[in-house]
Amino acid sequence: MEITEQCVVALTWTLKDTLGEVLDVLDDPVEFLVGGDDLLPRIQEALQGHGPGAKLDLHIEPEEAFGDFNDQLLFLEPRGLFPAGIEEGMTLEGLALPEGTNPDAPKNALYTVTEIYPEHIVLDGNHPLAGIAIRLSLKVEAVREATEEEIGRGTCGTGFFRIDVDTDGMPPDATLH
Repeated sequence: MEITEQCVVALTWTLKDTLGEVLDVLDDPVEFLVGGDDLLPRIQEALQGHGPGAKLDLHIEPEEAFGDFNDQLLFLEPRGLFPAGIEEGMTLEGLALPEGTNPDAPKNALYTVTEIYPEHIVLDGNHPLAGIAIRLSLKVEAVREATEEEIGRGTCGTGFFRIDVDTDGMPPDATLH
């Protein structure tokens, strides 16, 4: 079966930055809905017409991936507003930021604690790969027809680097895959 809109592909991949540093490796196939919200549009376009066994090497610029880095999404917040156990690398939902944080911080973002100082914490609302061109070497492991339920939801339940906060304020799975 060839890949078309509204089908499910099982992919494996290696994701690198343009300097060749490996950012993510997916050794076990994961299913994604083509024509839904699971994959970046650039990846969906490249997959069209391919079938199982196909290998593709993609170079994706920031504007086709996770956008440019936006320094307006960096916030320096008082350390005292956060619990003692907070650590660098933790993520916080915008709707769950403590009272007293910057009111300009968008509530529909997911923030990463990037630095902790004695008096302040730096929150970054950018996607971890914002501003980075990526190279994706992927292999199509399998292709199947999508179910009506998958088409209706617009997903197989696995998004490609999606860490947006849903409308209810809860982040979906915030892993790389």
